[in-house]
Amino acid sequence: MKHVIVVLIAMFLSANAALADEAVQLSGGYGLVNAPRAPRATIVLIPGGNGHLGIRADGSFSSLRGNQLVRTRKAYASAGVASLVVDSGVSIASAVAYLRQRFGRPVTVAATSRGSLRISEALGARPNGIVITAGFLDQVRGQIGSPGALPATLVVHHRRDGCHVTPPSGVEPFKAWGGPRVRVVWIDGGQDRGDPCQAGGYHGFAGNDGRVVGVVAGFAKGVR
Repeated sequence: MKHVIVVLIAMFLSANAALADEAVQLSGGYGLVNAPRAPRATIVLIPGGNGHLGIRADGSFSSLRGNQLVRTRKAYASAGVASLVVDSGVSIASAVAYLRQRFGRPVTVAATSRGSLRISEALGARPNGIVITAGFLDQVRGQIGSPGALPATLVVHHRRDGCHVTPPSGVEPFKAWGGPRVRVVWIDGGQDRGDPCQAGGYHGFAGNDGRVVGVVAGFAKGVR
């Protein structure tokens, strides 16, 4: 009986270790890695809001737990994609370089809401793909200037996003500007609670996490 208890405890600890975030030091701060044994692709996740998670060296963090890219970070590993969610001070270029060196797989940079304003920073590191979810599309277009700077790009947007800075009406002009480099996936349904610019509503894809992760992970695994 004692042997069985020891084995069960070991299995429990092993399972929890597999689920634990791995904190990694990057230029400007920490990021959190979650990776399957043999990832088919990798993705940098840039949260929205002020972007500040307060990541510590032990992998704990203090803020933005409900942000869509933060709350789904572990789901990417289940989909075969290694994810690296970054804190506000982290250089996106250093995050891209880290994933390339560690895993040797294509790197996609995904940003949501206000985090999309960091997409232009990512382009200098030449990621294989870009994903913008609930993005500040007019501002992103202005920052980038020329669509020629874009790699393969996926825009994921909710048809009923009620946030005044991320209206659904901004999607088609962005697609027209980006041309064949830009693919759009619309999300519908889900839940809409609280502030229309926060993660608990359509803007944050509440109730649609599985759909969003599936679409984004599939895109990441398809870029070259």
